[in-house]
Parts: sequence; C-alpha cells; structure tokens
Amino acid sequence: MFAHIRVLIVALMTAGPALAQAQAPATASAKPVKMVVLGDSLSAGLGLSAPAAFPARLQKALSDKGIKVDMINAGVSGDTTSGGRDRLDWSVPEGTEAVILELGANDALRGIDPAITRAALTDILTRLKARKIAVLLCGMLAPPNYGSEYAARFNAIYPELSKSFGVPLYPFFLEGVASEAKLNQADGIHPTAEGVDIIVKNILPTVEAFIGTISGQRS
Repeated sequence: MFAHIRVLIVALMTAGPALAQAQAPATASAKPVKMVVLGDSLSAGLGLSAPAAFPARLQKALSDKGIKVDMINAGVSGDTTSGGRDRLDWSVPEGTEAVILELGANDALRGIDPAITRAALTDILTRLKARKIAVLLCGMLAPPNYGSEYAARFNAIYPELSKSFGVPLYPFFLEGVASEAKLNQADGIHPTAEGVDIIVKNILPTVEAFIGTISGQRS
C-alpha cells in the first residue's frame, strides 16, 4: 500500500525524541481504561497475527505494570486521516475514554494536500473532545521528495494541533524501528513482531503518562 518507503524512513529518522512527560505516570488501577487505537496498517498489524499487533502488545505491557486497559484495535490498512474521520463514529464506540490517534502516513506518502490532512485531524480531535474522550496524538513526517515547502506544511500539523487542542504528542510512531531491516517485514515499512515490541517499549512511558491525563482531558 505504501510508496516511497525508503524516503519516508529517512524522514522519520530526522524526528526528535518523544516529548518528555510532565504528568505523573499512571498507577495500577482496578477499573480498566476503555481505549481505542485509531490508525492505519502500522497500528493495525498488517502481516501479523492479532496478538502480535501494536494494540494487543501495548495492552499486555500495560497489564504487566498493573494498568488495566480494555483495548480496541481500530486500525485499517491504507487508511488516511480523511478515512479515519469518516469512520470515527463507529470505530470509537460510546463509552470510550481514550484514543491513541495514529494516522497520516498514507497522506504523506500520497502527497495529499496538508490542508486536507490538517482539516481531517482537526475534525477528529474536535469530535473526540466534544465526546470528552482523551487523545494521544502520534505524529508523522512528510517524505522529502515532495519538497521543502510541502514538508514544512505537513510536519507542522502534529505539534501545532497538539498545542492547540492541549493533547500529548508522540513525535513519530516508528521511533527505534524505522530503517532497521531486522525489525521490519520484507516491504521495509511494516514492523515485524519484534519491531512492534520495540515500538511498545519506546512509547510505553508516553502512554503511561497519557493515561494519567485522562481525567483532566475529560473534565
């Protein structure tokens, strides 16, 4: 489904480290957090069994720390931000408390106008906020072959939306996995099971801190 794979990997490797967490990490809880991962094939687990996909592995990692989560994998291979927006209501059911939003890779790879991507993400965030659902936004970077102007417009979307909506940002989903051949499938972009475990390990502190913000985001 992806084009310009190698170029995207180079772009991803230029991203900065994940944001330092200002909030206290989540503690062990008795009541499971109802969480949805709304994403594309990177989170859906293309080429992997369901138990090896990101949502299931993240749920296991949180459980190992005593943090109970009822996790829904709402990743759809090939999806864009507009696709995620269009299916938002049925992908994020009533009762959801938190969403990990991982969309935009396909927008960048297809050279979709950043204004369209921004509008779709803005709509998703607005609607989730209206439903009092907390959000962790996972960013993406544009491949440089579309030019510096396109990259500047696209790359600014995630940090700017994170700031304007007051939601935490994880700079890019493939941190620690992009360009590592042994951590990716034959296509060079979709992580292997081992790659998913690296993603989970890297994002886990951010997710723990995010869970600690849920009450505040929903108030």
